[in-house]
This record gives sequence, structure tokens and C-alpha cells, in this order.
Amino acid sequence: MIYRHFNAPSRAFTQFSHDIIRHPRLSSDAVRLLTWQLSLPQGARESLSRTAERARIGATAFGRAKRQLKEEGFVHERRVQIAGGRWATQQLVSSSPLTADQAAKLLAREPLASPQVTPSPRKPAAGRPTAPPTDGHPEKDPREDTPHLPPQADTAEESPRIDDARALVGALPVLSPALRHIPPGMRDELARLAARWLDAGHTPTDIHEHIRHCLPADGTPVHRPGGLVRYLLRDVPPREPSRPAPVNRLSPRLQGTRECAGDHTQPMLFRPVGDETHCPACASRTVSTG
Repeated sequence: MIYRHFNAPSRAFTQFSHDIIRHPRLSSDAVRLLTWQLSLPQGARESLSRTAERARIGATAFGRAKRQLKEEGFVHERRVQIAGGRWATQQLVSSSPLTADQAAKLLAREPLASPQVTPSPRKPAAGRPTAPPTDGHPEKDPREDTPHLPPQADTAEESPRIDDARALVGALPVLSPALRHIPPGMRDELARLAARWLDAGHTPTDIHEHIRHCLPADGTPVHRPGGLVRYLLRDVPPREPSRPAPVNRLSPRLQGTRECAGDHTQPMLFRPVGDETHCPACASRTVSTG
């Protein structure tokens, strides 16, 4: 069993309809936002967002509450153009639901106030004004605190393999569809990087295989192919020494044998006594037929 004790306030009160407090489709935040707005003094121009801030209604809850009030006809908004080509938003809050036409007629009666606010007086800075420095050198070397140094001019001599490097970079779109949109302005930079690989002994095939191996294989699009190639060619690894071609060596048991030049189904090895080219079997058949 519940008991209620209610004293009618003698001052600072607002009359609300029970339809607002008991509205079945308005959340508690929407009811609080609406009743707070209706309790403001006549002529107050406090926006709904400012009311939500004062009522400690969060941004997400405010958006949901405002949407509910607009859907039920308690809140109406419209954008109008004011002097100077600027735009202002008019908000109408009503104690009873209004249609769009009813709200437009009420808003048309209200004068449009300029949203421009007079700037507050500036506080002067302490001390005398000084001009910014226009020359001189910094006290410290900027290399100490600058993580990304600006590019420096390349004073070294141009690589003798630069033409081969340009051809290598020009063939990158053929290497993979992901490299078709390299900016033309980056080709000289990429050619200089590729020339460093060529000067270190790498072949164009080595460089292409390195780039192809590092491309995404799952179909992921490459949005900046030029930056990717620049990153892949930035460091030049040492070239692995070429391995000599394997030499077929006979086992010690077959050392000194020779393949018979006669007609055999499979290769026939024999150990010659002199410089003969046929095994004893083929040699005896040749003598018997002769």
C-alpha cells in the first residue's frame, strides 16, 4: 500500500498536463527536457541542448529525447536565412502537440534575432609586444627532436644504372594491378631507390620478386602504391652470393667408367682398358658380324 503527501507550492511552480507526465511514448529524459523548457520564464531563449546540459542529460540520451518530442509534436524546428546570408535555427516548444502547419504559423510571428554575439573584451598580454624572429639559427640542432627530417637534396653523383632503374619502375604496373596508379611525380624518386639496389648487385628480377612478395595476397586494395614501393625499396639488403651450379660427380665405385656408345635399352657403363668406346659385348658382336 502506498501513501502520498503533497503540498501545493506557493511560488516558483508551473502547471503541466498529466498527458505530459504520463505520456506512454516519452522517456523520462524527454519528459524532463520538456517540463524544464516549459518552466522557463516568458521570453527565455534557452536552446534545447543548453537545457539538456543543465539537466545533466547526455548527448545520446538528448538526441533520443529530442527525436521523441519532435515525433509527438511537442518540439518543432526550422532553418531560416537571416541578414548577411547566414542561417539560424528556430525551435518551438509547446505544452500540447502541434501539427507542422500550426507550428509554422507560430514561428512566423516570432522576430528573427541575429545569432551574432558581441565579442568579449580581450585581455592584453603581459609585457611589451615583440616581433617574431625572422632570421638567425636555432639554439639546438633540430635533429635531436624532429622524428621526421625534411628530405635533403641528393648531392651524390647519379647512379650509372639509373636508366635501368627507370625501366624497372616503369614495368611495375605490369607486375601487379595494385601498382597501376603510382603517381608520375614519384617515379624519379622510386628510380633512384631502385638504382641503389642495382648498384648493390641485385638484378631487376630480384627487385620485382621482392616487391611482389610483399604485396597483399588476399585482394586487399593498395590505396597508396607509390608510398608502398618507396617503403619496400628504402633499405637495400646485402645480396646473397650466387651458389655454383651443382656438378654431377660419380661415386668412387664408378670412377674410371665410361658409357658405352653401342645400342642399349638403358645407359651401359663399362671400364675401358684403353680408349675404346664400346663395351666388350658390343665389341664382340662387331667382330662376329664383320
